[in-house]
Amino acid sequence: MTFAALKTIHQKNYKNMKVTVVGAGAVGASCAEYIAIKNFASEVVLLDIKEGFAEGKAMDLMQTASLNGFDTKITGSTSDYSKTAGSDICVITSGIPRKPGMTREELIGINAGIVKSVSASLIEHSPNTIIIVVSNPMDTMTYLVHKTTGLPKNRIIGMGGALDSARFKYRLAEALEAPISDVDGMVIGGHSDKGMVPLTAHATRNSIKVSEFLSEERLNQVKEDTKVGGATLTKLLGTSAWYAPGAAVSGLVQAIACDQKKMFPCSALLDGEYGLNDLCIGVPVILGSNGIENIVEIDLSDAEKAHLAASAEGVKKTNGLLEL
Repeated sequence: MTFAALKTIHQKNYKNMKVTVVGAGAVGASCAEYIAIKNFASEVVLLDIKEGFAEGKAMDLMQTASLNGFDTKITGSTSDYSKTAGSDICVITSGIPRKPGMTREELIGINAGIVKSVSASLIEHSPNTIIIVVSNPMDTMTYLVHKTTGLPKNRIIGMGGALDSARFKYRLAEALEAPISDVDGMVIGGHSDKGMVPLTAHATRNSIKVSEFLSEERLNQVKEDTKVGGATLTKLLGTSAWYAPGAAVSGLVQAIACDQKKMFPCSALLDGEYGLNDLCIGVPVILGSNGIENIVEIDLSDAEKAHLAASAEGVKKTNGLLEL
């Protein structure tokens, strides 16, 4: 297919959508890049507290537009939230990233204050926005936004499960020696090394359960490698990953902006689903123009239920550190 034909397809689906990404570091810039390249938004605003940083990232990304064939406008601003006014979707990546040896939970003291301030400023200028939380500890930061903003629960979404599932599928494809497009799988539970629940029993290769191809021992290894996926990268990179988190965010944003009704595992506020209440944790949801349009309850084995319950207790313990 020619470039002109591809551009026409993009323009047919083009919507007057404005997306704000707060935090222009590696994760935030990757979010902006992947959103722009997909060409479904009219504007992406990058915001950062470091003078000139977001402006520079935006300029650099815009200079790729003619090369990558997108028409999305990317602008940057230093802490001027008026530039974000009228945003349909806002992504919060701000906060300190993990360093080698750190857990996501150790970030709570600094990041809670940042996320609380950022979400309040975003809503002041975009009261009808949908917020996607990326900052860690992600489930607790998502819960914080629920407790401090008063937004309807369908309009606050935590990103973690989408990223964890991508890492799960990567490990499954590696174990199967298969194209990753053959593989499907999902991770629910908390976005933490101990809290993730990779659903190996539900994972498939072209609709065939992966247990038909892999031993229980190998599947357990896949599960453990998935759970420490972020820590593995942090040890190698010296900081948190950014390409896969950016791609995960862009998938969520596109599903909302284009009303795709796609299913992703996301951190959602639960009110009885899976027997859990008053916490945000990763579960399958349907994403569309209203944000979380439905929470999907799937049948879990007794072991999976127990693992999810333990994960929920871990999330609640971290939530207890918040000063609400």
